[in-house]
Amino acid sequence: MASPAPGPLLDRLASSGRLEMEFDGKFVFARCRRAPGRLIIDHVEAPPELRGSGAAGAFMTSLAQWAEARGERLQPICGYALAWLRRHPAFSALIV
Repeated sequence: MASPAPGPLLDRLASSGRLEMEFDGKFVFARCRRAPGRLIIDHVEAPPELRGSGAAGAFMTSLAQWAEARGERLQPICGYALAWLRRHPAFSALIV
C-alpha cells in the first residue's frame, strides 16, 4: 500500500481535546489532555482504511515534534503511543 499524503497537524485541543492529521480525506487523531509541562495522550486512532499504511507513525512523528517544539513532555496512556515513542530514540526522552 502506498503511503497516503499527510496534511498538517491540527491542534483541536481546546475545542475537542484532539490533535488530528488528515491523510487523503481520512483523519488519524489522538485524544489528549494538557497538564503542566506535559501532554497526556489517552488514545491514538487511525481509520481501518489507513491501518498498515504508515499514517499513524507519520502522525506520531508530527505529534512528538509538535510537543518538543513547545517544550512539553509526553505522558502516553495509550499503548500504541507508548510503544511508538519507545521505538523512536529521537523522541523517547519526551516520555514522562
